[in-house]
Amino acid sequence: MPRAFLIVIDSVGIGGAPDADRFFNGTTPDTGANTVGHIIDAVGLHTPVMDSLGLRHALHLASGGKAPEGPATGGWGAATETSNGKDTPSGHWELAGVPVPWEWHTFPNEEPAFPDELTVMICEAAGTGGILANRYASGTEVIAAEGARHIETGWPICYTSVDSVLQIAAHEEHFGLDRLLTLCADIAPTLHAMKVGRVIARPFLGDADTGFKRTANRRDFAIAPPSPTLCDDVHAAGHPVHAIGKIGDIFSMRGIDDVRKGPDRKLMEHLHESVAAAEDGAFVFANFVEFDSEYGHRRDPQGYADHLAWFDESLGKVLEKLRPDDLLIVTADHGNDPTWTGTDHTRERVPVLVAGVGAREFGQVRFIDVAASVAAHLDVPHSGDGKSFL
Repeated sequence: MPRAFLIVIDSVGIGGAPDADRFFNGTTPDTGANTVGHIIDAVGLHTPVMDSLGLRHALHLASGGKAPEGPATGGWGAATETSNGKDTPSGHWELAGVPVPWEWHTFPNEEPAFPDELTVMICEAAGTGGILANRYASGTEVIAAEGARHIETGWPICYTSVDSVLQIAAHEEHFGLDRLLTLCADIAPTLHAMKVGRVIARPFLGDADTGFKRTANRRDFAIAPPSPTLCDDVHAAGHPVHAIGKIGDIFSMRGIDDVRKGPDRKLMEHLHESVAAAEDGAFVFANFVEFDSEYGHRRDPQGYADHLAWFDESLGKVLEKLRPDDLLIVTADHGNDPTWTGTDHTRERVPVLVAGVGAREFGQVRFIDVAASVAAHLDVPHSGDGKSFL
């Protein structure tokens, strides 16, 4: 039986979104944002494996510029999102066949960012007399600014961004990891009812003298998808569904048999193990997030390029292990141009790079067509409206 591997390299956009002018970083529209294209221009990019699959062909298709020389050896195209967002749940859900049917609630870019009644609820759930930050912030910057006071007061650090999210940072030892996770789990239903996409626990360690550093124990408490996704479809058909990275959190573990987590390099080990050992008919859904969290938001083009080069080399070793009837798709959920103004995601098209189908061009496709294509490969009924491009 065939197997399918869907790999989301978080935020690796290729520009060209037709509605980028409706999305902003601060007051600057995302028109012209291009994560991969601008990395190439700024620092260069060494990704021979993805280039062979068609990365630079997809980049040219999505946003123009110099056409690559020579044909690709894989299947390639550029995917456009329809959901009204440039965030993790919107992108992943739509890749799994479910566009977001509502407007996400976001908090205002002002201080305080959260309404008084929400702040009171957080304090009651945490058992504290207040919260810290209460504003738009970068996660690394806010723990540097508020970490010492957090240890002194015991108050959780609460912040947000242009995305539909409430993030809570707390020290694993002074506040307690289990306490932080319980706090986020307890308030998540109220935030979800407001159509806030995620409550994210952001644990950290360290002190004011040596500096604070976030740990790998992040946990996303995401609102559940409003209708069956590709994971539900594959699971309902009796096939095993294995998640790697944040996928379990993003889909609230619905239609997922098991999940393996860790930093990106550990996730790559899990992917290698899955390619070697996944059962016949299995669907493996993976997310690699450090492109976004470590380099995109921090506007670090060289770090982003280096991480892409690492992923590319590792992907080559994965491709060597594929069976003849396996399908592997590499794509992304949104952009996060590290050369752009601000610190938030950017609205972009994303590459669709496919191994296991030979050399072919798919052209312009939709996010939902990715789900339909995986379902078609596994020969399972699909509940979404996408069309297979295979």
